[in-house]
Amino acid sequence: MLAAIYERTGAAEEVLRVVTLPDPTPEAGEVRVRVRVSGINPTDWKARAPGSRLEVDGGDGLVWPYQIPGQDGAGVIDGVGRDVDAGRVGERVWVHLAAAGRPQGTAAGYVCVPAERALPLPDDVSFAEGAALGIPYVTAHRCLHADRDPAGASVLVTGGAGAVGNAAVQLARLAGARVIATVSSPGKAELAAAAGADVVTNYREATFPAELRAAAPDGIQHVVDVAPTTNFPTYLPVLDQQALVTSYATEPRGVATLPHMAAMERNLLVRFVLLYTLPAAVLDEAARAVNAALWAGELRALPARLLPLEHIAEAHDAVQAGPLGRILVEIP
Repeated sequence: MLAAIYERTGAAEEVLRVVTLPDPTPEAGEVRVRVRVSGINPTDWKARAPGSRLEVDGGDGLVWPYQIPGQDGAGVIDGVGRDVDAGRVGERVWVHLAAAGRPQGTAAGYVCVPAERALPLPDDVSFAEGAALGIPYVTAHRCLHADRDPAGASVLVTGGAGAVGNAAVQLARLAGARVIATVSSPGKAELAAAAGADVVTNYREATFPAELRAAAPDGIQHVVDVAPTTNFPTYLPVLDQQALVTSYATEPRGVATLPHMAAMERNLLVRFVLLYTLPAAVLDEAARAVNAALWAGELRALPARLLPLEHIAEAHDAVQAGPLGRILVEIP
């Protein structure tokens, strides 16, 4: 099979290359997926970049001498391992966390994953749409549902046009929340509004603090935050008593400073979310909920740019630059 690999961490153009590798064989409890589209997330370039955990300690059980990137993807099951229903062969699926603790991700002709990490994809949903689900939607679901039911709450989603943020806007609306989304441009505002945000406000405008307060006169009960180091001081004055703040991303060398007394006065609950260290049962529950919404036709895909596998380095750099929409890789 053709696969993108890197044998050391470094800049995308310097370390990523496409090679021919033997087709993998599914082990017990696994399915093998003929990948059609691979999704790229920030975690992919961060793992490959200089100074990543892979460089420091080999990551969470990853086996060198090479790594195939790509946590998310979509394709067709063409083989199963022991203890997996053979009837799944031929099933269209979307895949998530394919490379979590494993050296082989979705940027390849085939990938083997635990059977529960390959979920059925409706016939009217494209492989590109399926490859864009994975990490963003599972992360968003966890951020929204780990601690309480968001129904009836005012939920603030920072970065409402980003992959996770846009997913959080959609899933929060589906759960019955009133959603406020922050963005940084008119184009991003359109994406957040299309996802179902009740209020969209540009945090770069001088009127932002007043707009945020006006959008939540009774206070914000739940925040899904992409950049807490930067954002926390901006929304703290608008948080309700016992508000919940969930953070799923870090900024480069960012250290969030918590105004201790102001947080205590509001009895805040702060949660951090990282999929790679969550129990499998928690991940499976979130993925099944996302899949139910997908089959109900309730999810809206972000615009996507598809690049061929041989342009994998360009794709990684595009994600690192912060695109408007998703960057995906087509697998020949």
